[in-house]
Amino acid sequence: MVKVQVYVTLKAGVLDPQGSAIENSLHTMGYKEVKQVQTGKFIELDMENTKDLEERVKEMCEKLLSNPVIEDYTYTIGEGVSS
Repeated sequence: MVKVQVYVTLKAGVLDPQGSAIENSLHTMGYKEVKQVQTGKFIELDMENTKDLEERVKEMCEKLLSNPVIEDYTYTIGEGVSS
């Protein structure tokens, strides 16, 4: 088993109202040094280590885990996980 970590973020130029709300709240709380907030998703998968693992991860990201129209994704494939 391997641990796969997927990070999904909005593409540049896509409006992020949740990020804007967090940024405004942080400013209200006195954290004026925050210049921009971008929200996203973190997804962690424990998967069997198959020969086509990376291809399968890309397929999952493009078909379900992200919206390719407005989101980008990156992923890391980590070390083995005890099952």
